[in-house]
Amino acid sequence: MKVFYLIRHAKSSWGDAQLRDIQRPLNARGLRDAPFMSQMLKGKGEIPNQIISSPAIRAHTTAKYFAEAFDIAAEDIVLESDIYEAYPEQVIEIVRELDDKLQVVLVFGHNPAFTSLANMFSEEYIANVATCGIVRIVSTSETWGDIDRSNTQVAEYLYPKEYL
Repeated sequence: MKVFYLIRHAKSSWGDAQLRDIQRPLNARGLRDAPFMSQMLKGKGEIPNQIISSPAIRAHTTAKYFAEAFDIAAEDIVLESDIYEAYPEQVIEIVRELDDKLQVVLVFGHNPAFTSLANMFSEEYIANVATCGIVRIVSTSETWGDIDRSNTQVAEYLYPKEYL
């Protein structure tokens, strides 16, 4: 069995018009939600083998909170430039290329790709993966490369407003 989580970056700031999109930091709500959601996920007991993040500051910062919660060094977060501005197909290809030794992986990135990808594997329509939303996707496949709609589905969708 393979498990991957799509985790959308926490709420970001639009306060500095000088910053490029990739440079936008988390805002106050994002700085509240990311540590909370990381601890909530840790409490579920599933330990990630790897964390992969878009290089965007907002996604990478969110990933760092989750890494800290799981006692994973921030330097061990894999930055994957193809996640930034990706289409859903690009994100699933990144997942399909993972090392089969890995069982549980956290992937941090952006909409609209994450919502579209979640809906590829969901029986119930998800209108929008919220900021700092967590989509747990489970596959019965033994290899990442064989993940498809026939053996993979959304098992859980969590988001901050459920709790805060």
